[in-house]
Amino acid sequence: MANKKLSVLIIARNEEKNLTNCLKSIKGVDEIVLLLDRTTDKSEQIAKNYNAKIIKGEWEIEGIRRNIGITYCKNNWILELDADEIVSAGLIKEIKNKITTAKKGYFLIPFDNFIGNKKVRYGWGASWGVGAAPRLSFKGCKIWNEKQLIHPSVKLIGEKLWLNNRIEHYVDDNISDMIKRLDRYTFLKAQEIRDNNKKIPPIWITIRRGITRFYKCYISRKGYKEGKWGFILALMASLYIILSYLRAELEDKLGNPKLK
Repeated sequence: MANKKLSVLIIARNEEKNLTNCLKSIKGVDEIVLLLDRTTDKSEQIAKNYNAKIIKGEWEIEGIRRNIGITYCKNNWILELDADEIVSAGLIKEIKNKITTAKKGYFLIPFDNFIGNKKVRYGWGASWGVGAAPRLSFKGCKIWNEKQLIHPSVKLIGEKLWLNNRIEHYVDDNISDMIKRLDRYTFLKAQEIRDNNKKIPPIWITIRRGITRFYKCYISRKGYKEGKWGFILALMASLYIILSYLRAELEDKLGNPKLK
């Protein structure tokens, strides 16, 4: 394959607080593409200091904006980042080494997730953060679902491989941020449930699903190793599914209020 250069795609919306650290961590890559979605802060000015290709617009559906961002990348291999993520020089070096011989496909990259300055490695999942994700892919081998409002699925094509170096993801500053994210996530999930006319199950089924998610995060994904933080993660994952279905049912009856 002729093109072994790397494009980095960053999707951001009003992320001036995080964007500089993200861009610093990828300085020197072959291409940086920054897609700014409904952005009103100083992100564009910050990105110009790093010679980024800047795309501006309005895309309410996550899958649509991510697929559009991929089309603007000129190189075959694309690393997708969010503005609150940082990569190490070791990860960039590993990527460049791997793509020189890799076949068309994708690489899963492990994450170190942070709440504030606290690294919380165990317990993520069940729609509440990830421990690893297919962030490096050959162009055309990763297609985002354009219908889901929250946590869109992806279609993956080609060879599946893993990288060893990690992405640092600064998920939330504190518990208040986690609660705000829970509010935003459940609002979007409830809207998706209503839009798809999904049947609302009896409350006991929803509660059982929430308990199952708590178990997966706290026990199966070893959240207990993180002490109280692991408990909070499992609690958030549990509340996500319970509140989403309650909001889909109850808020629709209240006039489907929109999140400010």
